[in-house]
Amino acid sequence: MRFAFYTLGCKTNQYETQAMERLLTDLGHEIGHFDEKCNGYIINTCSVTAVADKKNRAVIRRCRRLNPDAVIGVCGCYSQHAPEDVRALGVDVIGGSGGRQEFIEQLLAAVQTGAPSERVDNALRRREFEVLPAGGLEERTRAMLKVQDGCVNFCSYCIIPYTRGPVRSAPLPLAVEQAKALEQRGYREIVVTGIEIASWGVDLPGKPEVTALIEAVCAAVPALRVRLGSLEPRIVTEDFCRRLSRLPNLCPQFHLSMQSGSDTVLQRMRRKYDTARYYESVCLLRTWFPNCAVTTDMIVAFPGETEEEFAESLAFIRRCGFADMHIFPYSRRPGTPADKMPGQHNNAVKEARSRAAIAVAEEMNRAYRENLIGTVQSVLFEDRENGYFTGHAPNYMKIYAPGENLHNQLRAVKITGLYADGLLGEITDECLANHENP
Repeated sequence: MRFAFYTLGCKTNQYETQAMERLLTDLGHEIGHFDEKCNGYIINTCSVTAVADKKNRAVIRRCRRLNPDAVIGVCGCYSQHAPEDVRALGVDVIGGSGGRQEFIEQLLAAVQTGAPSERVDNALRRREFEVLPAGGLEERTRAMLKVQDGCVNFCSYCIIPYTRGPVRSAPLPLAVEQAKALEQRGYREIVVTGIEIASWGVDLPGKPEVTALIEAVCAAVPALRVRLGSLEPRIVTEDFCRRLSRLPNLCPQFHLSMQSGSDTVLQRMRRKYDTARYYESVCLLRTWFPNCAVTTDMIVAFPGETEEEFAESLAFIRRCGFADMHIFPYSRRPGTPADKMPGQHNNAVKEARSRAAIAVAEEMNRAYRENLIGTVQSVLFEDRENGYFTGHAPNYMKIYAPGENLHNQLRAVKITGLYADGLLGEITDECLANHENP
């Protein structure tokens, strides 16, 4: 049988989609594209904001409209949080944010019998890390390695602790074993991911630090690039940076979660740091990883955010000089404390502040890219676009270069100029046998 996936949301969702692809292909089924005729369609949803929920519903409706006779399965944080809303959309199989093996079994049964099914647990009662196969389709170059699930930060705007449950960590030997398996399957890069990877180990015997996990994974696959998912500023210490700087295959790109550059807004968000601690983390990373790419997320127009607080945020991101940013207007999420806070902003304010922040982010991104002109970067090539092959440097800048049949090759590229959303370059070597950080 043939199945297609549509994934919304974070890298953890991408990992879980890849795992479900593996579960199906290991049983002899094929993975197709979402726009072609298949026996079943799986939509892996996100529920980080109300806007994400709207996107989920739009995808589900479109899928049902285009495939009225196919089996449609929905899993992820949205169906975990609001299964009744998903049920109302005529979905055949409903799962939550866990139990992926059981969800696939339900999906296959529905294709055979036509009988709908639903199984959504209570996420807050989860205590064990769900072991899933790592790596999906073979033609991909980059694989996700999920090492942690759950979150107990309970930021005032976020529903994820309720949809994912408490922290559960993959035992270190399991993470190493899966990393080695990904290398054997031909992947050239691993992204260490989770809902909040800084919390890895807090539920394991001895409470090991995530630094030990990163060291073990990098040592297990020295020929692969290892990239880190989103990090909390609190784990970036002198010791963290010193130890990680010794890892030659660790990509020098660090996505450091921020959300706001105003201390008073951070307090209302219930974030566990202030701007001074955040900036200390940025400086430590740049000291130990010169020319690294520090990237971040920022929420604008949070409830009660004044013009002065927004100006503080703009000044702060300029001070940090991020290589890239994701800018989000605050989206109300029923069930969270922020949804009931006074000072909710209208769409006009959200759009204006988004435009202002995006303009600063684009300015910093352009400056970072301009500084790379003339350098040589090791590029892992992935796709063809606009007549060029495209891939990513260790700092995750997108590189365009002329060439043929470069998929999954690691090549040295001299950067010659800016191009589109990335950089243009020329290949200067034969295929690199091992990872090299330029």
